[in-house]
Amino acid sequence: MTHIATTPSYQQLPIIDLSAADRGPQARALLHAQLHSAAHDVGFFQLVGHGVSPAETDELVRAMHAFFRLPEADRLALDNINSPHFRGYTRTGDERTAGARDWRDQLDIGAERPARTPGPDEPAYWWLQGPNQWPAALPELRTAALAWIDRLSAVAQRLLRELLTAIGAPADFYDPVFGDHAHPHLKLVRYPGTAGDGADQGVGAHKDYGFLTLLLQDQVGGLQVQREDGLFHDVPPLEDAFVVNLGELLEVATNGYLVATNHRVVSPAGATERFSVPFFYNPRLDARVAPLPFPHASTAPGITDDPANPLFAEYGYNELKGKLRAHPLVAERHHADLLAPA
Repeated sequence: MTHIATTPSYQQLPIIDLSAADRGPQARALLHAQLHSAAHDVGFFQLVGHGVSPAETDELVRAMHAFFRLPEADRLALDNINSPHFRGYTRTGDERTAGARDWRDQLDIGAERPARTPGPDEPAYWWLQGPNQWPAALPELRTAALAWIDRLSAVAQRLLRELLTAIGAPADFYDPVFGDHAHPHLKLVRYPGTAGDGADQGVGAHKDYGFLTLLLQDQVGGLQVQREDGLFHDVPPLEDAFVVNLGELLEVATNGYLVATNHRVVSPAGATERFSVPFFYNPRLDARVAPLPFPHASTAPGITDDPANPLFAEYGYNELKGKLRAHPLVAERHHADLLAPA
């Protein structure tokens, strides 16, 4: 299939309708052309036609809002400083991106699995497997969040297969690194408005380190994506859409043909709250991500080289590196032996 280059529009990301895959060969071919262009040129797009119903979304959003309305003591009872697995509640300002404080609070949730303490000869990334922390006063949150992980894992799996097909690769090439032991990650995030010191970093500029991220954002806005001109552009909220971005694993797997793109969130003005739900579609912690065989590989430009952010062959090392940087209080309490000496 011929790659279709598009003229960049900075007013909105490309809009991809996943349901076109079910509307016959011609519609699916157009979907693949659009998906190819968006993933190769931008690394970000708005996904519609994904099949997630408004009722499913409402259930999660209601539970999320109820969580952030709980008394502070109830939220702090889930403080992630108590979890060596980096699960639980992060207070506003306790997470870091590129060394700077992010002005948001959040609940980190993953697949519900028993704690695994790595043995002396096992990789330290097994610390990332473990139970979640749930509010006793809000049992419906556990039900809604775990259902969302399952639902979006299915959407992301389908999207990844269509994306691989779009660039001429085997659709099922990465199926073996997911399966029952994949390592999905869900955040329920509140941006409480501008920090008192005037700093506007809701979350600093970064790339995600998995395969795909599917973001549910409210109508407040604040997400910005770095585009071809080097500037950060607003991503206007689109009703019933997920904002999708490619992670560093896909950039590495395609030697830079598919791009992981810098993005950030600017805090909403004043005391305005913004809520968002990023879902990260990640493989098994012990997955080794093989280079993708595809016909455009000879034109791949190579991956972005960042000495401050080395990428490892096994996925778990990449996530552990990110968690140790982002959550210094958890790292110092539970994993001081893994931190580089000052």
